[in-house]
Amino acid sequence: MDIVDEINQAHRELLNGERKVMTLRRRYDAEVEDVWDACTSAERLRRWFLPVTGDLRLGGTYQLKGNTGGEILRCEPPRLLTVSWLYGEDPGFSEVEVRLSSADDGTLFELRHTADVPPDMWSGYGPGAVGVGWDLALLGLSLHLSGAPQVDENTFHQTPEGRRFITASSQAWGRAHAAAGGPPDQVATAVAGTTAFYAPEEEPS
Repeated sequence: MDIVDEINQAHRELLNGERKVMTLRRRYDAEVEDVWDACTSAERLRRWFLPVTGDLRLGGTYQLKGNTGGEILRCEPPRLLTVSWLYGEDPGFSEVEVRLSSADDGTLFELRHTADVPPDMWSGYGPGAVGVGWDLALLGLSLHLSGAPQVDENTFHQTPEGRRFITASSQAWGRAHAAAGGPPDQVATAVAGTTAFYAPEEEPS
């Protein structure tokens, strides 16, 4: 697998309104039921995403280790999952929806993240602030479904392959930002800021 080519497997869209709506779509060569199980089973989630705890049912709550938590708002196996996606003391509105459908003997995976984003964060990072993180998650899901070894999340950004992946992801979200009407100077600033955040340059020894 060419990990960097995974970026080209996904289609990205941005609705740049008062609330930002970021959408990722891609096809996986796996049955819908298998993709659903990978996205909702606590035992499988920890293998490609993060450990999760909580009351994992409709109306229940979840907590990703060291990360996001929220409520399970909709759950219609094996096609639709909607959760609130909250982090920090005053996260504002943030929801993630995952839809699965059959496509070409595989599964069309669609993830939509709708959120209130503080203006200073948006001007500095744009959609890549969460978009690169989702690209990294979808890479993990792709590796998991194909049976390939996972990348080391602690060092991936330091490897040449990891840096190319992150840079390509940041640039792809920059193109989605521009297509949604983002000013060129703001797009360039956001792409540079996002790339530097996810793949910072190493300090000289």
